[in-house]
Amino acid sequence: MDKPRLLLVDDDETYCRVLKSALEKRDYEVLVANDVQSGIALAEQNLPEYAVIDLRIGHESGLELVKKLISLDANTACVMLTGFASIATAVEAIKLGAIHYLTKPANADEILAALHKNEGDTTVSISENPLSVKRLEWEHLQKILMQHDGNISAAARALNMHRRTLQRKLEKRPVRE
Repeated sequence: MDKPRLLLVDDDETYCRVLKSALEKRDYEVLVANDVQSGIALAEQNLPEYAVIDLRIGHESGLELVKKLISLDANTACVMLTGFASIATAVEAIKLGAIHYLTKPANADEILAALHKNEGDTTVSISENPLSVKRLEWEHLQKILMQHDGNISAAARALNMHRRTLQRKLEKRPVRE
């Protein structure tokens, strides 16, 4: 029996090497790319059944790759993986066809559970605390950036903010809540 094929696209080569090894031990054929174009090329040559895609791949968006993979095969189960989680990017990932959105660090078991989770979970806890002002700012910046297709200059103009200021704010990791 053939092993299920999984495409892993992340610019962190060490993370890819460790995750590839862990997934191969769980009987997956793992194809690895470290940029969007290589990920597309691999997918076109060997359609994957599963994909784990980082949201931020260098200066590119993994959302483009999710869109491309789903256009190649609507049955590809995609999980978006990110260290820069936001509501805006989670919504867009799901709208584009990802079946789950995980924050880093995520291990192989968590990723595989997400890839095989076919339904939503009504038991997910709802936070009693509102988001902090810093987190709300992060979410707003992500929303405006998404509205401008990831174009930092256009988003900065829309926010009436200097481009470099926006870049600095976006390079910081988001606060948890």
